[in-house]
Amino acid sequence: MFVAALAALLLAGAGAASSQRAKPAVVNPKTAAVREATSEVLRETSELRKLPVLRQVRSGAQSRAEIEQMLVRNLNESVTAEEMQASETTLKKLGMVPQDFQLRSFLIKLLAEQVAGYYDPKTQEFYLADWIDLDGQRPVMAHELTHALQDQHFNLRRFDKWPKHDSDAELSAHSLIEGDASLVMMQYIMRSPTRQLSFMKSMVTGGAGSTDQIEKAPRVLRETLLFPYFQGMNWVSQLYRRGGWDEVSAAFTKLPKSTEQLLHADKYFAGEEPRKVAVKDISNVLGKGWHMADNDVEGEWGYYLLLDEFLNSSDVSKRASEGWGGDRYALFMGPNSSDVLVAQKSVWDTDGDAREFFDAYVKRTTKRYGVEPSEVAESGRQVWRTKEGGVCVELTGATVLVVEGVPEGVDAKALVKML
Repeated sequence: MFVAALAALLLAGAGAASSQRAKPAVVNPKTAAVREATSEVLRETSELRKLPVLRQVRSGAQSRAEIEQMLVRNLNESVTAEEMQASETTLKKLGMVPQDFQLRSFLIKLLAEQVAGYYDPKTQEFYLADWIDLDGQRPVMAHELTHALQDQHFNLRRFDKWPKHDSDAELSAHSLIEGDASLVMMQYIMRSPTRQLSFMKSMVTGGAGSTDQIEKAPRVLRETLLFPYFQGMNWVSQLYRRGGWDEVSAAFTKLPKSTEQLLHADKYFAGEEPRKVAVKDISNVLGKGWHMADNDVEGEWGYYLLLDEFLNSSDVSKRASEGWGGDRYALFMGPNSSDVLVAQKSVWDTDGDAREFFDAYVKRTTKRYGVEPSEVAESGRQVWRTKEGGVCVELTGATVLVVEGVPEGVDAKALVKML
């Protein structure tokens, strides 16, 4: 979904892949120290992760300016301006960010604040920020050098060109990558009381620096950035308890297919895969100048965030998003900047699961637009008239259909049936 696509943007910017090798770092004392520490930490990380070092990793230190240049370059290579605009428009339409929010510039600021080091699979190089105390950042090195080991054994470059329009699955794959590295990092820290104290000190003093951007980030961005690390580590820990590092390594062949599998590991172990869902192109019905600008998968995690942004009840939102079977959303844009419509089609494991999600989405819609439904023709359909266009939410068996932003003169009830 829009939220999973953003995770891909964030992870792409945070250290995956520049098409050109960084300029060789000047061998100043900090660079020399990083290189010496790299060999030491890589050796221990290899021992912890049970993956032999196949080749040494080039490394060095980079300035803030160099890291920010890398972030901008990677973001430009990973995401087109049109894709970035589509994500921003969808976020705004669904009320997840303010109307004056500028996604691209905020992402760059957010990532520049958070990145303490990165491993680049294309150049096979590791860099640490040169303004950070080296001893306190050895856990970060263990994390990033785990990525180097993953790359040597499982080829991380295959994730660079993930197929478009299934970013829930992409978020899941990145959660394996980051969760694996995060678990190794925690094991590295727990090996030594001195490391534990140094890491705690680093966290208390701000680690890589300021936390201003992450603290003021819209919730959807903040939790999207954190999901692959925290939920990913939780999921990888379940694999590790089940079969050690061999089980984790096997997951790079049998990738998780959805955030549902990340949130409910039993579904991954059982091989329960998401259902493929399509949304029809209704642009010709909307009128002249309308077109489908984007389509993607929201996933269980995306629906949880979508609901809880307005329900503000984690338990209710989690229950309502569980039972997810598959979905797709589509963004339609018209000739005017205000012509924006989002259509969603989701399928659920049971009729009861669909009803629970329908009821939650109805409550979300009323809170989102601040108006009560204008028409409640039957228990499985509700319609709203809002300043941002018509809205219709319809329940049919185990399927829920949603259209938001229906233009004047178009029948929302008829439109939703065309999906």
